[in-house]
Amino acid sequence: MKNFYLIVIALLAFSCENKEQADLVITNANIYTVNADFSKASSMAIKDGKFVEVGSTEEILEKYEAQEQIDAQGKTIVPGLIDAHCHFYGLGQNQQVVDLVGTQSFDEVVERVVTFQQERPSNFILGRGWDQNDWKVKEFPTKDKLDELFPDTPVALERIDGHAYLVNQKALDLAGITEYTFVEGGEIVLDENTNITGVLVDGPMRMIDNVIPKASLEQKIQALKDAEAISLDYGLTTVNDAGLPRDIIELIDSLQQAGELSIRVYAMVSNYPENLDYFLEKGIIKTEGLNVRSVKVYGDGALGSRGAALRAPYSDKPGHFGAMVTPVNQIEALAQRIASTDYQMNTHAIGDSANIVVLRAYEKALEGKTDRRWKVEHAQVISESDFDYFKDGIIPSVQPTHATSDMYWAEDRLGAERVKGAYAYKDLLDRAGLVALGTDFPVEQVNPFLTFYAAVARQDVEQYPEGGFQMENALSREETLKGMTIWAAYSNFEEDEKGSIEPGKFADFVILSDDIMTIPSEEIPHVTAEHVFLGGVQKK
Repeated sequence: MKNFYLIVIALLAFSCENKEQADLVITNANIYTVNADFSKASSMAIKDGKFVEVGSTEEILEKYEAQEQIDAQGKTIVPGLIDAHCHFYGLGQNQQVVDLVGTQSFDEVVERVVTFQQERPSNFILGRGWDQNDWKVKEFPTKDKLDELFPDTPVALERIDGHAYLVNQKALDLAGITEYTFVEGGEIVLDENTNITGVLVDGPMRMIDNVIPKASLEQKIQALKDAEAISLDYGLTTVNDAGLPRDIIELIDSLQQAGELSIRVYAMVSNYPENLDYFLEKGIIKTEGLNVRSVKVYGDGALGSRGAALRAPYSDKPGHFGAMVTPVNQIEALAQRIASTDYQMNTHAIGDSANIVVLRAYEKALEGKTDRRWKVEHAQVISESDFDYFKDGIIPSVQPTHATSDMYWAEDRLGAERVKGAYAYKDLLDRAGLVALGTDFPVEQVNPFLTFYAAVARQDVEQYPEGGFQMENALSREETLKGMTIWAAYSNFEEDEKGSIEPGKFADFVILSDDIMTIPSEEIPHVTAEHVFLGGVQKK
């Protein structure tokens, strides 16, 4: 009998010695792997920042021993979430200016500006987040009150979509803008007496940008760190920043290399000559944390500020068509130039006119080329005859919360017929085979679970409208999770390293508070990211 026990002990010791070493093992989980079969698992082993095996708890425990083991107690785990279109650096910048999101009137806007200036005095007052569509009087504000309160301090308040400013007279004077100024690709809004109102849409905004004091290096670093903290808290492990200058891209890289920034960034290069001359010549820049291989181009403006370029006039503003921010000939020339490199072209297109301009330019520039994965960012209003352009490898990068933010007034802008081709995510998916999903934060909230909810339920958090908005274009939960993980990764040429929980990929994953794939849809907005792992390291 003594010999028997010695043999058992020896066998157990031999078994342990032969187990493979992992850094971390997760057991007893409800894992949605989002692999090709959309299979589920209950356990996974992680080593050197990557998944090494995914399977049942019994299988993983039999094969691996780890320095750390976490019993997930049945909690749901999904791949690290990817925001396919956001303004990451802009989110950080917003933490340093007046927060105007959610204001219910222009009076409330003014109150917040006054309070901010009293608490944090500035020589140039900046703010962002107002939306006249949320006010009882749904009209653009004017600068009169700002002129009265701040006659000697310039003020620039950015609309929530980033496509309009409200500025005071001091800012106009600094920028040299009068009612006679002409800037292509936008509008200086005048009143009925042709007096300047202080509202600038798209193109003229650049003149204000030129006189806004430049941020210090310390402010830039703080903005990036603030944005990372907010993003990771929501379970975002990769963010696609839709338009960055060279200095911020290089700052992100240096912070990542120094271990001071860990979130992964897919950086779209802003379409300015100096940026294109540098990056297109340099070629793709790729590290584990940073991917620079695309150019962000603005086709037109936004629907909320009536800057989106439409084929027929706005239904609520006769004779007004919106405007192209980048002229048609420039979009065509850019497409040809970018097509001759390895870079991707990602173009903002909201209106049906802007979308067809972009789609035709893509088709011509990509003739004879394969697997270029160019994106149309937003693809918001599409004519029925134009959906088929997405069959040829063009990826729609869309933001579901735009539908639920705009649904209250979108038909007013577009009319009953034209709105049927707006926010048509299912139609786009059927043509393209995939959709990349994002938020466009800080235009919308950072919360990716609101993205999930908007895609599936097509309702606001009060479950309006009953039955959902244009539900024929809702996505299934599986499609939505893919759009926020593996399809977004594919759109970034990163499907072999992230987007699913599979051996060899970065161990980026999120432990959720609830099973987002099965709970009632009205509960989805309340889901939280309880724990967030990036490269196998817990960040929350």
